[in-house]
Amino acid sequence: MSSTYRLAVVGTGGIAHLHAQSLQSNLAGRIEVVAAVDPDAERLEAFKAAFGVERGYASQEELLAAEELDLVDLCTPPGVHADGAVAALEAGVGVVCEKPPALSLSEFDRIAAASAASSADFSVISQHRFGSAAQRVRNMMASGVLGSLAVAKCDTLWYRPEEYFAVEWRGRWETEGGGPTMGHGIHQIDTLLSMVGPWTEVVATAHRHRRATNTEDVSHAIVTLANGASVAITNSLLSPRETSQIRLDFDCATVELDHLYGYGEENWTVTPLEAHVEEVMQAWYSKPRGQASGHGAQFAAVADALDKGTAPPVTAADARHTLELITAIYASAFSGKPVRAGDVDPTSPYYLRMDGAGTPWPDRK
Repeated sequence: MSSTYRLAVVGTGGIAHLHAQSLQSNLAGRIEVVAAVDPDAERLEAFKAAFGVERGYASQEELLAAEELDLVDLCTPPGVHADGAVAALEAGVGVVCEKPPALSLSEFDRIAAASAASSADFSVISQHRFGSAAQRVRNMMASGVLGSLAVAKCDTLWYRPEEYFAVEWRGRWETEGGGPTMGHGIHQIDTLLSMVGPWTEVVATAHRHRRATNTEDVSHAIVTLANGASVAITNSLLSPRETSQIRLDFDCATVELDHLYGYGEENWTVTPLEAHVEEVMQAWYSKPRGQASGHGAQFAAVADALDKGTAPPVTAADARHTLELITAIYASAFSGKPVRAGDVDPTSPYYLRMDGAGTPWPDRK
């Protein structure tokens, strides 16, 4: 039987509004937003008024002391995700955390340790995993109807003007953790890995071509997967025609996703070889169908897990797998060497910061 779970939103900026809209539209009666947190009183009051939230707090400490909660939804800037997640988990409250979940593998492992010691669970927003088309691709790969994956690409080609970085925490390693590889491309990279599985090695470059940031504004990577396939990944904030793309070339068909910030069935294309048209397209038009990607789909899966008493989707282990690849992209770009899975351990400077010992360009003042 379904229960109603009590959730508090921590941080009430733009992404919090998207989460709250999804919760009210899709999860009414299952997840109730009972409180919100923001040190900016005006922004907090605007959020409360927009979503009918009765109680607001200036800090997460006040929230946890006053409320009986099942979940906190961390929508704060990335630099405070780790402290917020650890505090909630130590209080026995489950955490759903926006991307990126931490600024480094070191910070993330602190969250994972708190989760392992807690009665509650930690999960990461990865809304593009939850569209039905992505699930069908995973099913088709498992069944063998597509054959083996040979080559793939994963591109996040977005545009952010200079004024986007006027927000103080953006474009800085110590507060955002990285540029488009970390803050933007992470969504597509995570979706890709949810379909293609483990990676073994990466060779990468990163560049600051245009923006007055400390972080990169473009990166390129060639990733070797455990199954031997290769993936080309580009992350950019300099691309006026914005798009998010994944292409998977299998022995029997090409599968393509072309969208921007979310997809439906219409954003996918399957092109089978002539000899495999019937079996590939029969599998493609099977169920599940009709579920677009989005926060609502993931929160529904979180509620289902709470009903069953099981771990929520996109566990700490899942999230670390994605974060480790992003770390390795930076490590390869700035060291000029290939990086294998497992190379970035606590002895590496990249374990503590995505820029490791520093970038080839000077920091902005």
